[in-house]
Amino acid sequence: MVKERARILVVGGGYVGMYTALRLQQKLKRELRQGEAGITVVTPDPYMTYQPFLPEAAAGNISPRHVVVPLRRVLDQCHIIIGEATAIDHAKRTATLTTLATEEEGAGAQQLSYDELVLAPGSISRTLPIPGLADHGIGFKTVEEAIGLRNHVIEQMDIASSTRDPAIRDAALTFVFVGGGYAGVEALGELEDMARYAARYYHNIKPEDMKWILVEASDRILPEVGEEMGRYTVTELRRRNIQVLLETRLDSCEDRIAVLSDGQRFPTRTVVWTAGVKPHPILAATDLPLNGRGRLKATAELTIEGATHAWAAGDAAAVPDVTADEPGKECAPNAQHALRQAKVLGDNIAHSLRGEPLETYAHKYAGSVASLGLHKGVAQVYGRRLKGYSAWFMHRVYHLSRVPTFNRKARVLAEWTLSGLFKREIVSLGSLEHPRAEFELAAGGKPSDDPKGST
Repeated sequence: MVKERARILVVGGGYVGMYTALRLQQKLKRELRQGEAGITVVTPDPYMTYQPFLPEAAAGNISPRHVVVPLRRVLDQCHIIIGEATAIDHAKRTATLTTLATEEEGAGAQQLSYDELVLAPGSISRTLPIPGLADHGIGFKTVEEAIGLRNHVIEQMDIASSTRDPAIRDAALTFVFVGGGYAGVEALGELEDMARYAARYYHNIKPEDMKWILVEASDRILPEVGEEMGRYTVTELRRRNIQVLLETRLDSCEDRIAVLSDGQRFPTRTVVWTAGVKPHPILAATDLPLNGRGRLKATAELTIEGATHAWAAGDAAAVPDVTADEPGKECAPNAQHALRQAKVLGDNIAHSLRGEPLETYAHKYAGSVASLGLHKGVAQVYGRRLKGYSAWFMHRVYHLSRVPTFNRKARVLAEWTLSGLFKREIVSLGSLEHPRAEFELAAGGKPSDDPKGST
């Protein structure tokens, strides 16, 4: 039994937020039923996105709705608030929230009191002050961005197929990806594979007409899979006529021209930015200690240093890696650690409420897998290196086992099975991004600059 009634506030509905709340539901069943504990989850979206499946969703291998997990269904014992925490005063145990109804009510932000705080807001895209990036760049961190990018790529092929202007055609068929980490390489590999397949249905577009360019500022890509597999990935991409430009930066993309640090210029209508992430802004709006990189200073028990009743894990927390040989090393901010940290975090909150000793988070990094398109991939797992079909198969098996809920596992597996039996979908639904445009035009409203598409 808990010592006193506990109001638990979970900020964030991603990996750590959802799995921590789910673990607390399991560990505090009796307390929740008797009203001795309550769990509130504040999240900007009513679902958790399984981000490793975003590249496959962008390629059309998985339906977008099967990449997300509805929080209200999974966290049926929690109070879900769709909104954002804008500030946290942990000394007073209060959080300032804005919700979907805040503007309608006109009463300003809400104040929510709590007893235990779990900060798991995740991260946001790390951008640089590059001219034209805010106007023309496309992110790849949410399911909306993934589907928008798929629609955009197919739309560019439609433009190239119908124009008589060679300059417009060349820009439409040039796709620049900035960032050689997981998101950039997997998104590029899957979309190039999809576009290569789609080209067979265009009478005047061939795969070799398209330019796919990967720009990476360091001297290697996919550092998580090791140097040897990184070199193999570069070779594999270049074999597919994808330009991999290492030690190169994007200097500008104004006027739809990608200007690189080595002097190359590429007219393009597509610049995908996947060059890293940074801590969520809410962390700076708290009175909790941060490290030099803006992440919360966490302990191996997933508490926040110098603060009682405050917990953190995942991208937002600098958690010490107790399994590392060198002192001071932190756990990598990836899904592998986030899922395991959430389990320990939920257990430790329950232990703390009951006056029991806390557990130490310890997990030795197992390795990484990455998909480079259909039947292509690289992996390094427990020191063993895999490439090609075997790595791609391991990528699918691993992530199928990790996607939350049996419902989602079954649906994803069914879609993979059907996609192996039937042809790929090559339809662009760019009008989804402006669903009222046609009705507004019919009703006599002013048409938008781009009523049908995403560009």
